[in-house]
Amino acid sequence: MKKVKILTFILALVTVFSLASCGEEAPESVNVYYLTGTTGFGMAKLMSDYATNETYTFTSSGTDASKVQAALISGDADIATLPTNAAATVYNRTNGEVQILAINTLGCLYLLNNTGTPITDLSQLNGKTVYTPAQNPSFIFKHICQKNNLNVNIVSTMDANTLSSTIASPVSAGAEKIEYAVLPEPVATATITKASKSNITLTNDLDLTAEWNKIEPANSLVQGCLVARREFVEAYPETVEKFLADYKASIEYMNTNVAESAQLVIDLGLFGGAAPIAQKAIPKCNIAYMDSDAMKAAMTTYLNVLKTVAPQSIGDAIPADDFYYIPEK
Repeated sequence: MKKVKILTFILALVTVFSLASCGEEAPESVNVYYLTGTTGFGMAKLMSDYATNETYTFTSSGTDASKVQAALISGDADIATLPTNAAATVYNRTNGEVQILAINTLGCLYLLNNTGTPITDLSQLNGKTVYTPAQNPSFIFKHICQKNNLNVNIVSTMDANTLSSTIASPVSAGAEKIEYAVLPEPVATATITKASKSNITLTNDLDLTAEWNKIEPANSLVQGCLVARREFVEAYPETVEKFLADYKASIEYMNTNVAESAQLVIDLGLFGGAAPIAQKAIPKCNIAYMDSDAMKAAMTTYLNVLKTVAPQSIGDAIPADDFYYIPEK
């Protein structure tokens, strides 16, 4: 009987020590890939705070989302920023090996007018030609036009930078003038500034997020997000939670310290323009932090729209529920 009690005591100690040693072993460094521009803006304060700390290793992929997707698939990236449709695509391409952690950018698209006659209502675009960057901007604008029963000729043959340069420059002999263009911030503000130097008056006439909110649930135009490899999330849940807390604080700092954040995005190479332009643009970038159920609801609405308008843009399928990182409460 005495031996049984001793054995029971020893087993209890083993259990205690085993439980005590089950804590998460932190990775040497979290490999974070980010895109420049609005999708990466929310990372600025975080990057600055950890510039000399090896907790996080930051890698820029410029504006090329395909590089981020490749890094996630290869395992080089643990956490990354992506356009929301690209996040859905990589989920589908990898049979669910990535999860979306949070939304970081709501709608940031605007209609620029090069005619001198203000557009005060979307219906005024009926019968007009509007240029948009390829991919998401064109899909979003197409959906808005369809829902408003508008016949608009949408031309999406240029990327955002090319479209910006074209509309902000004097029209070459024989070339067609671009009268209306959809551009994201901060490119929109930079384009207006550049055009003024050539005596071209561009006006920012319509906020397409406001137009979206008239036809879909508010805050469901979600253009940028933060994702992670599922394997990393499952192996390092505490590290993920710590990163999300730091990231949320970084976004809150940007939205409440605009002048300082504008300088940060310049210093860190997140935006190639000047700090005054970034300062004007940041409030219109709709940088946000949205997670858990609110994130899932917004993404579900948005991805269902894209599935209807351009199914290939999300990998031809709506991701399953396990796409969403929603920790137990």
